[in-house]
Amino acid sequence: MSRLIGLTLLLAGLSYPFVVYFGLEHFKPWQLGLLLGALWLARVLTSPARVGNRWMAGAAIAFCVLVMVVGNAQLLRWYPVLISTFMLGLFGSSLIYGPPVVERLARLREPELPAVAIAYTRLVTQVWSGFFLVNGLIAAGLTLWAPLSWWTLYTGLIAYGLMGLLFAGEWWVRQRVRGRA
Repeated sequence: MSRLIGLTLLLAGLSYPFVVYFGLEHFKPWQLGLLLGALWLARVLTSPARVGNRWMAGAAIAFCVLVMVVGNAQLLRWYPVLISTFMLGLFGSSLIYGPPVVERLARLREPELPAVAIAYTRLVTQVWSGFFLVNGLIAAGLTLWAPLSWWTLYTGLIAYGLMGLLFAGEWWVRQRVRGRA
C-alpha cells in the first residue's frame, strides 16, 4: 500500500502544474489543496517513521492546509518551489552530514566503492544541489512575475527535461570516467 501511495504522490507531483493550470477552471484552490494534503497524509501513515520523511510530509501538509485556509490560487504555484527546497535540503544536508545521496544510491549497486568513486559521487551530489537551488529560484521567479502558462510550461515540462538532461549527462560522464579507470 505504501508503494501505491508513493507512486500516486509521484504522479500527482509530475502532473501537478497541469492539474493547477486546467483544474482551477473546475475546482477551487482549497479542493486541490485538500487532495494534495490527503496524499501526503496517506504517505505519512503508510511510510516508515523516518525523521526526514516526517519533516517533509509535515511541511507539505502545512502548505496544503495554508492553501485550504487562504483559498488563494496563487499559493498553489509555490508547491514546485517547496519540492525543490526539499530536494535541495536532502542533497545539501547529505553533503554536510554524509554520506552524500548519490554515494548512497551508488552503494546500492556497488557496496565497495573506490575512493575516486566516492569523490565523484560527492561532486554529482553538489551538482544536483545546485540544480535544485536554481530550479527553485526559477520556479519562485515564475510564481511571482510570470503568467500561469509560463509557470506551467517551466514546472511541468522544461524542469523535467532539464532533470532528464542532467541524468543523461551524468550517465555519459560516468561511463567516460569508468572507461578511464
